[in-house]
Amino acid sequence: MLKLQPTKMTLALAAAFSVSAAQAADNAPEALNTTPTTQGQTHVTADHMDGQMQDKLKASGDVVVIRDNQTLEADWLDYYQQQNRVKAGNHFRLTRDKDVVTGTTLDYWMDEHTGSAQQPSFQMGSPDTNNKPGGAKRSLAQSGIAFRGDGSEAQFTGPDQYRLINSRVNSCVVGDDSWYLKSSTLDLNYATNIGVARNARVEFQGVPILYTPWIDFPLDGSRKSGLLTPTFRSGTTGFDIALPYYWNIAPNFDATLTPHINLKRGTMLAGEFRYLEPDYEGSIYTEQLRNDKLTHTNRYAWYATHKQNLLPGLTFGYDYNYVSDTKYFDDFGDRTLQAINVNLLRQAWTKYNTSWQGGNLEAMLRVQRYQTLEDPLIPADQPYARVPQLTLVANQQLPSGFSFNLQGDLTRFSHPTLQTGDRFVAYPSVTWNLLDKSWGFFRPKFGVNYTKYDLNPLGNNTTPGSTITRTLPIFSTDSGLYFERDTSFHGSNFVETLEPRLFYVYIPAKDQSKIPNFDSSENDFNFAQLFSENRFSSWDRINAANQLTAALTSRLISAETGIERLRLMLGQRYYFRNEDTSLYGNQITLQNNGKGLLGSLGGDLDQAWRLDSTYEYNQDLAKTQRYNMQVRYNPAPGKTVSLRYRYGRYEQYGDTTQYGPLRMVDFGVQWPIVRQWYAVGRESYSLIDSKPLEHLLGVEYNDGCWTARVVVKHTNTLATTISSASKSTGIFFQLELRGLGSLGSSPTSDLKLAIPGYSNISDIRSN
Repeated sequence: MLKLQPTKMTLALAAAFSVSAAQAADNAPEALNTTPTTQGQTHVTADHMDGQMQDKLKASGDVVVIRDNQTLEADWLDYYQQQNRVKAGNHFRLTRDKDVVTGTTLDYWMDEHTGSAQQPSFQMGSPDTNNKPGGAKRSLAQSGIAFRGDGSEAQFTGPDQYRLINSRVNSCVVGDDSWYLKSSTLDLNYATNIGVARNARVEFQGVPILYTPWIDFPLDGSRKSGLLTPTFRSGTTGFDIALPYYWNIAPNFDATLTPHINLKRGTMLAGEFRYLEPDYEGSIYTEQLRNDKLTHTNRYAWYATHKQNLLPGLTFGYDYNYVSDTKYFDDFGDRTLQAINVNLLRQAWTKYNTSWQGGNLEAMLRVQRYQTLEDPLIPADQPYARVPQLTLVANQQLPSGFSFNLQGDLTRFSHPTLQTGDRFVAYPSVTWNLLDKSWGFFRPKFGVNYTKYDLNPLGNNTTPGSTITRTLPIFSTDSGLYFERDTSFHGSNFVETLEPRLFYVYIPAKDQSKIPNFDSSENDFNFAQLFSENRFSSWDRINAANQLTAALTSRLISAETGIERLRLMLGQRYYFRNEDTSLYGNQITLQNNGKGLLGSLGGDLDQAWRLDSTYEYNQDLAKTQRYNMQVRYNPAPGKTVSLRYRYGRYEQYGDTTQYGPLRMVDFGVQWPIVRQWYAVGRESYSLIDSKPLEHLLGVEYNDGCWTARVVVKHTNTLATTISSASKSTGIFFQLELRGLGSLGSSPTSDLKLAIPGYSNISDIRSN
């Protein structure tokens, strides 16, 4: 290559254009070693240059132009100094920060960042090198979307702004052409992070799968108004297609409007509005179906929630849930919704919280009702309404390690058919923190529970109103010790602990059969309940007690990470008196002086294996009451296998009043089967009924630039005395295109609930 000689003409051009001549390499450099110019200066290197001062510079042979954050490489160049305009060809490469455009010819104003290029190929943004077959995407909210593609023309419309003519783009690495967004015009504005495509279609593996005359989308994964990708769902409820529209009203307000077309039932419209302010937040959601084709009725649902700070320490809120009929979730929900939405909550509340030196007070006033989605012929399943309820909790630190606590409750209970009335509760207590050391504690406590009922007449005054009072002293003592030592196992260092604990409770027996049960139920017998005074919830029932709970916990904790590798817990209650109180309020006699043996074994055994198990033995019946064991193998994201067995001698069926035996096996798996392919499945089986409760089977594919899922889910609900058995089937298909969105109905929320340790394969990085 020829090196330029320092003639008078070249020296004049160098002064006029800030030009320097250098020997060119055999190939165009990937990175320039030239000293950067100052802001606003243009620096040119080439094999050959000539021109006229203050007019036009012509350069050829490995031309490189640098101005601010822009670098242009070309075979030849015409540079107009007065306009700061360049024309380049026969091949050029223009780099603006992280954006790279190549093509045949370029006409470009470097100050305004405007111009045009012919036959361009482009890369907008930094490509994700992890986005490769078998790889995974980064969070778009953190990295933005790096588009690449080509077209017939590229127009530069300002800093970080482009218009592409007859283009095709995707967000895949070079060589991956699995999908494209093709459009007649595509505007990419990285200043506002908005892309707009007109006369656009999405091609997947060369097959058009979506057409739209206009579409806009965010370029950084942020919120933006516009149509979202349609979703599809098929099953026993019919084939359903939905096309959501998202309205980004403001940074703290948004709304989504979603029309559904269900081939079985008709057209449904759903809408959601969300708001967030420094002092309040909430949402409103509704679904509306006019004239269901199968039931010939209007079907609808409403959900609303709100929480607001009125004054310092004073808050207000409400929750509202309502559906048109008791079968709504059977027809438009899934097994999870059917199980948890038996009683729909409606409540409004206000709460006040204040603190002072050594003390705290919290008061709450609320009104609460429910919509019960059960057989209307069994009104007893409907919970009592609280109209209203006032609660108070206050505590105060006293001298010499003493503390005072007060719990109060004043509630008016309402019900269409059952006993109604008012309940007043006052439970003051004093705790003495006699010992509080790092190696142990000892806390005796004494209190008195006073309850008063003012009951209304029942049954057209056939049962007159009455007043009932109950006063029960309550004494308890909680104590425990902590021991630990350093140990090693298989070359690893651990801390081994030994934690004995004793908890004693005394409550005299008292007949409570004449007291109505407004809102008490028997709590599950678990390790937390072992150390509570009352095994019943709320205040209508208080158990008799003269009992001691003894428990022992031992842990094996990794000295390096602090992870609990193994945990063993044993606990048992010993009764010094055989008297007790049932949920119905009458006195019962215990069969043995010791019952309720609990055991638990679990922990992260190593980086892949986890064990969780509990066991309860009923010594009154000399039988196992319940046990639960789950083992999970999860060596890496996308690899998880879990097996769970649940046994219950006498368990409650969901939110119903029905009880019965439980024997259930639950198996869940997510596992790579071949490169980039994952199998997912769940089998939940009732051994008592010899019936599956849920089948779930599907496959997932992660190509790095796109992800696909196909999942089939079949659920059964078992028959009880108040509901009949039902079945439902759903088919989910989702195609997720990196950076553009997804098509179909996403099953990921169902998979996370069904398979312990499930990982979204789009977030799994390859090695």
